[in-house]
Amino acid sequence: MDLSIYLNMLLSSIWYLIPLFIFASVIKSAWFKGVLGEWQVNLLIKFFLDKNEYHLIKNVTLPTNDGTTQIDHIIVSKYGIFVVETKNMKGWIFGSENQKQWAQKIFKNTSKFQNPLHQNYKHVKTLESCLNIKNETIFSVIIFIGDSTFKTKMPDNVRFARGGIEYIKDKKGIFFNNQEVIRIIGQIESGRLARGFKTNHQHVKHVKRFN
Repeated sequence: MDLSIYLNMLLSSIWYLIPLFIFASVIKSAWFKGVLGEWQVNLLIKFFLDKNEYHLIKNVTLPTNDGTTQIDHIIVSKYGIFVVETKNMKGWIFGSENQKQWAQKIFKNTSKFQNPLHQNYKHVKTLESCLNIKNETIFSVIIFIGDSTFKTKMPDNVRFARGGIEYIKDKKGIFFNNQEVIRIIGQIESGRLARGFKTNHQHVKHVKRFN
């Protein structure tokens, strides 16, 4: 058989595999895991929080003095404003409130990641400044999604999946009336940067400067 025929057959076979390789690389990427985790938390919020009382604003990028900061979920209610950071991770998770870095252990492999409480602190302070409101009305919430297990005692506002929703629902003190809730939502929407590739690209560049 002519060599060119073999080459054509080989190339035809490889051509069908290319989309599979691309798909496999995408679903293993940190970006996809982040998007999947945020999507799962969005579902939890929509299913288990009353949308008439808890108003969800997703993927909010706000300007800061040194660039931008990106918030996964902001939930506005009369019970306060909840700033939610999502972590889609697997394995054992080790950390405490004041540690600069936490640890993720999968079998014998251990890796470090930024303390999500510290990460979310910047989000909270940026939002506090943007809205010009008292910090006791804003709550930081960390929600872990995925096949992970906490191996150290975590602060009360660090929860797994539904636990994060329960933390939010447990807050019963009333801080805002209906008009104030509407005003806050409007302030966030008007203060956020336009959603799109350009905003995301600029934020990624800003984050990489500090990594």
